[in-house]
Amino acid sequence: MTRDMAGEKRNFDLYAADLFGELHLAEAAAPTRGEGLRALWPGLALCAVAAGAAAWLADHYHFPIILLGLLIGLALNFAAQDKRVHAGLDLASGLFLRIGIVLLGFQVTVTEVATLGWAGFGAILLIMVLTFGAGVLGARLSGQSPYAGIIAGGATAICGASAALALYALIGKERLSQAQFALTLIGISLASAVAMSFYPMLAAQWGMGDKAAGFLIGASIHDVAQAIGGGYSFSNPAGVYATIVKLSRVTLLAPVVVLVGLWLGRNGVAAGGKDKPLWRRFALPWFVSGFLALVAVHSLVPVDARIAASALTLSKALLLLAVTATAMRSRPDLLLQLGWRAAVPIISATLVSFVAALSLTHLLF
Repeated sequence: MTRDMAGEKRNFDLYAADLFGELHLAEAAAPTRGEGLRALWPGLALCAVAAGAAAWLADHYHFPIILLGLLIGLALNFAAQDKRVHAGLDLASGLFLRIGIVLLGFQVTVTEVATLGWAGFGAILLIMVLTFGAGVLGARLSGQSPYAGIIAGGATAICGASAALALYALIGKERLSQAQFALTLIGISLASAVAMSFYPMLAAQWGMGDKAAGFLIGASIHDVAQAIGGGYSFSNPAGVYATIVKLSRVTLLAPVVVLVGLWLGRNGVAAGGKDKPLWRRFALPWFVSGFLALVAVHSLVPVDARIAASALTLSKALLLLAVTATAMRSRPDLLLQLGWRAAVPIISATLVSFVAALSLTHLLF
């Protein structure tokens, strides 16, 4: 091999490491047979401590817990340089987030969605389509990855960080770097917190009734907790209606993930570099199938309120661990390189979501 060829090979290796470093490290850190929990323990323990700190701060200072988990995870990024923590962090950012999404199915029933009627549910669908399109268009206009636009639009349209995690599980690290995903999650969490603070005040300023305010808040605020909290900050009846509207948006998670999976199947390739066969393009990811199964169970069989509450608590805990682990495995230097343009898809999706929800609220109520 000549000196020039050797130099080009080194440059290629460095470039590939920048793009796929987290994936290579994850593969290198995968536990071998016999290691079991001993290999997973360091990463899981580190992630649990960071998530516990985020939960404590959120409880005492009333700050969005997902955002705190992201920030603490980014601050502890230096610890992820130790290969001993990789296996545990990869488990938390992968399996934990999928189980957390499945457990969200206990929060939704078909009966609750039906109370909106065809007009209300159709309005939610229209808002979702416009918001999703705004995220994708914002990514294109700002020169960002289309996958960042899909996550920004999908998360804003459906249920915030939970939807972002579900879509990222489908898109994968090889298509969108963990750094850009972490920055997108931060923007979504911040936008949701701002919306929860201002949308109820705007609804009151404009003299909206309880039902109209509940629809506006439930149809436009990103995360489930912020949407419900914003509704109850207006009034109890508005909070009840905002909860129904928001949970109806959560039911759209499964079809959106399926449609994105079909789009990726046509335009992407399988992990081995070959086109995905037709049956795989139509196959549901297992966590989406699990989510739908729990929705069906909750709709057909009465579920004790304590079980549903416990499932929600466990889901939140698993999603918090997944977010924290993802932030730890991100590259802060790549975050700085992304710049302000990375926020354009989130801002465009947020603005379109609010304007569309406000317009349809005036038409319906």
